[in-house]
Amino acid sequence: MPGILIPILVPILISLGAFAMIVFLRKYENTERLKMIEHGMDPHSKSPKSKGTGLKFALVAIGVGIGLLVGSVLDSSGIVYEEVAYFSMGFVFGGIGLLIGYLMEAKQIKEEEQEKS
Repeated sequence: MPGILIPILVPILISLGAFAMIVFLRKYENTERLKMIEHGMDPHSKSPKSKGTGLKFALVAIGVGIGLLVGSVLDSSGIVYEEVAYFSMGFVFGGIGLLIGYLMEAKQIKEEEQEKS
């Protein structure tokens, strides 16, 4: 009996969960709009989004690619074990890519502020 019940309940529970999530998201979105109106803000204005997301993604992808390449070299030379080489170099160079993206974005924001003043 439990073997038959699970395939029936899983789609029902997933559907109910998705419906509940949509309802709560709409409710909180409406509450947020009302709070913005109470505080004198324009609810239709969008918050400024980060302009460099594509650049950050590209730098992380390049960093991870270089990290995998360096990990391969370290693995083939026998200096570091295979798993350690690939994961550590991927994270290190991916982090370096994120850091470069952050520094470039901070520099751009600083230049924009100087142009405004």
